[in-house]
Amino acid sequence: MSNPAVASVSLMISTYNWKDALALVLRSVAEQSRLPDEVIIADDGSREDTAQLLRDIARDFPVPLRHVWQPDDGFRLARCRNRGIAAARGEYLIQLDGDMILHRHFVADHLRLARPGHFLQGTRIRTTEVETARLLAGGEPRFGWFVDAYFRTEHDRSTYHFGRRHHTLRLPLLARLKARSSGHPMGCNVSFWREDLVRVNGYDERMQGYGSEDLELDLRLRNAGLKRSQIKFAALALHLEHRSVAPPDPSDPDLPNNRLLNEARSEGRVRSVQGLDAHLPDFMQAPPDLRAHEAAHA
Repeated sequence: MSNPAVASVSLMISTYNWKDALALVLRSVAEQSRLPDEVIIADDGSREDTAQLLRDIARDFPVPLRHVWQPDDGFRLARCRNRGIAAARGEYLIQLDGDMILHRHFVADHLRLARPGHFLQGTRIRTTEVETARLLAGGEPRFGWFVDAYFRTEHDRSTYHFGRRHHTLRLPLLARLKARSSGHPMGCNVSFWREDLVRVNGYDERMQGYGSEDLELDLRLRNAGLKRSQIKFAALALHLEHRSVAPPDPSDPDLPNNRLLNEARSEGRVRSVQGLDAHLPDFMQAPPDLRAHEAAHA
């Protein structure tokens, strides 16, 4: 069942130099039971081969596909996402990373659970190296109890094992009952009302390098009076395994991004210091739909 409260939805995918994974993500988007109204690729400086991939995919893509690129000047995910948000035209925005393969009801699940005054935090299913290789070689995505994936234990947060498989199941009725303020913020699978992101001025672009930009945005949204609702048993997505660029201890309070996070927490901050408003004038008009560009050059 669709949600009549959501008139239009933008799907924003952040990416950086992994076109093979991005191609799989976009294939899963094209197969959605409820297509987004547009897809925005928020690109943190990928090479030309990513742009060429998008032009190729655009020829047969079912909805507008827009490429919002910025120069490669280090890890600037906060700025990259702000530019994608500024470019979005949907009143609701679903955000994911470019290594997340979506269940065919992913978009529909986010929209079914969306409600004013809330933003939704989804989860991920971390595929093993073997399963990741199979998917990248063209294998069909598999969801459900027997998916080849890692699962974090309740009592040992440093290791993974093959338990807790209930997180791989899509159970829509249970998902509605389970939606509550809990869980850990993760920018790889989350959705918001765009006007709420504008109100808090999006991500804080002073946060560069790996980590905590999603935690800081989550904090300010809640400071603004919004509630985070955790999605379980819906909006499933496979996360392709890859080498992490995370520091040894991402929660180290002395890391620059964590200092900014703690500063926002201590001040009860709502609006980012350096954020989305810098990019809104640049996107008074939507970026070009790559489908139209390809049609013109066919």
